[in-house]
Amino acid sequence: MSTDYQSARVALGSRLRSLREEAGLDGKGVAERLGWQRSKVSRLENGKQTPSSEDLRLWAKAVGRPEVAEELGGRLTGLETRYRSMRRQLAGGHLARQEVGVAETDRTTLLRAVEVVRIPGLLQTADYARHVFTANTEFRQISDAGIEDSVRARLRRQAALYEPGRSFRILIWEGALYALTCPREVMAAQLDRLVSLIGLDTVELGVIPFSAQLRRSPSHGFWIYDRRLVIVETLSDEMWMEDEESLALYERAWDWLADSAVHGAQAHRLIGRARAALNLS
Repeated sequence: MSTDYQSARVALGSRLRSLREEAGLDGKGVAERLGWQRSKVSRLENGKQTPSSEDLRLWAKAVGRPEVAEELGGRLTGLETRYRSMRRQLAGGHLARQEVGVAETDRTTLLRAVEVVRIPGLLQTADYARHVFTANTEFRQISDAGIEDSVRARLRRQAALYEPGRSFRILIWEGALYALTCPREVMAAQLDRLVSLIGLDTVELGVIPFSAQLRRSPSHGFWIYDRRLVIVETLSDEMWMEDEESLALYERAWDWLADSAVHGAQAHRLIGRARAALNLS
């Protein structure tokens, strides 16, 4: 268990103890009101057990403060979010992180994703992926060993796109079709790759046009694995969220963005327009 996680759990326990004491109750008294063993109260207050959202709701009611249930739930959500340092994940290169992506994809039936400024890894060509890894290596000042192994791992992950029974519903902001994070020739091949995936029965590729009426702006990328995990990457960390509130929030964000996306022939035209803008002879 990470130190950050345990520290947050201890802090939550201290808050529970404070609420109990403010209500004039001892541990035995709150246990009796809740119908719990006294040992459970002790474990929660000392940060030795993670409460459920229902535990927190009942605790707030037992101490006469039902209005703090939302606050306690927010603390639990923060506790359940796993922050993975990008620096630590990439310390030895990109391969280990790519292997994690392969494993998570292998155990997923429905994957929904949004990308705003780059082509999603699941849809990248080898050359595009190589430029992504190389640029990230330079930016983060990490080892460049294993880039080719990382490219192969990324392409191995893409095998899932062709497996019957899978569903990949991916949204791309139109700006990602124009962001030149690689040479124009590489981008042209990448856009051709996107076109080739339109119509594949396991892939639903949507493009959110610049001109679309938006219910919500596509502020950052995120990935929803079935209904069990949301992954959001920031500059310094990767957030892994498994709580119901976060899942529901990101599902709603995906749905709202999907309302603004175009598919099929319309998506093809937008990709073709971006390719023509490369002005290749």
